[in-house]
Amino acid sequence: MPKIKQLLANWRAKEERTAYILLLPTFIVIITIAIYPLFSVFISSFTDRVFASSAPTQYVGLQNYKQLLSLTIKELNPVIDPETGQPEVDPETGEVIYENPIDVLPTDPVRYKKINEFTLFGNKYVVGATDPDFILSIKDTIVFTISTVILELLLGLGIALVINSFPATGATRAILMAVMLIPWAIPTAVSSRMWEFMFGPTRTGFFNTIFWYLGIGDGQIPFLTDPQYQMPCMVIIDVWKTTSFMALLIIAGLQLIPHDLYEAADVDGANRWRQFWSLTLPLLRPTIAVALVFRTLDALRVFDLFQIVLAQSRYSMASFTYYELINNRAMGYSSASSVIIFILILIFAMIYIRAVGVRAQ
Repeated sequence: MPKIKQLLANWRAKEERTAYILLLPTFIVIITIAIYPLFSVFISSFTDRVFASSAPTQYVGLQNYKQLLSLTIKELNPVIDPETGQPEVDPETGEVIYENPIDVLPTDPVRYKKINEFTLFGNKYVVGATDPDFILSIKDTIVFTISTVILELLLGLGIALVINSFPATGATRAILMAVMLIPWAIPTAVSSRMWEFMFGPTRTGFFNTIFWYLGIGDGQIPFLTDPQYQMPCMVIIDVWKTTSFMALLIIAGLQLIPHDLYEAADVDGANRWRQFWSLTLPLLRPTIAVALVFRTLDALRVFDLFQIVLAQSRYSMASFTYYELINNRAMGYSSASSVIIFILILIFAMIYIRAVGVRAQ
């Protein structure tokens, strides 16, 4: 017996060495195409490197990150009328007139620019940042990510359950699958231009025409130029295109659930709703986790949709990084924003995996 155990141990050790040797090319490829570029971007984020330039590069430490992420909140005081000693009031609106944010926000050592104003407990405040475009791009990207992922998960789950209810060998399922995948198969550049036309600001646009016929608006709604409509439009475009991808992943997870479990649930008297909450949803948790991670990664680094539809009128984090690199040639600065994107993606992935409860088997 000791000899047999020794032989087995030697065989396992030999198999492990063989596996390591076979995996060596894989590790080399990963280091070459992933780790090395990421390390290079990380190093570049601490410099003032200029893209496509022979100018000497200097180490600037955390300056790029400070410029990107510096925020401040200052209280705005009412403007006092020197004659009455009371706050001045706008004669048209009747509202109290406050200080100009430009006079309140710091200018030394760097100038802070206004992002937004808000009122809290009767006091008015202004939020400033050294780079408002990047701070707003973070907010817009996170709002876009949360909105699209939630909607795509709910709609994708519903579509998957409907398609999965049809017999696997029937033509109905095949037809529904084909129709479902059409939006996902259309290139983003094509679908973005298509939706851009549909959201046209005049009655040449599909939605303005429909709303005008229904008596909603005057047919001149600026969907893609008015900030209050821009983000909902971006969410609609992405949900239309990517819900089918989410549904496809969930359908694959539904196929892995043994049909015997549903037969046993029927015998126990569980209705469809009880089966969904007690059987289907728990067994879909690993699939949902994978789908959420994939979609979160895509949404957080969204570039083409914002670039094509909104260009420089509104940024995602990825499109902001692109413009800093190409337009301003600020390679060190854009590298810092890339690192921040990477950290956000990592945080979201860890939160999803922990929340859904996927563990290593």
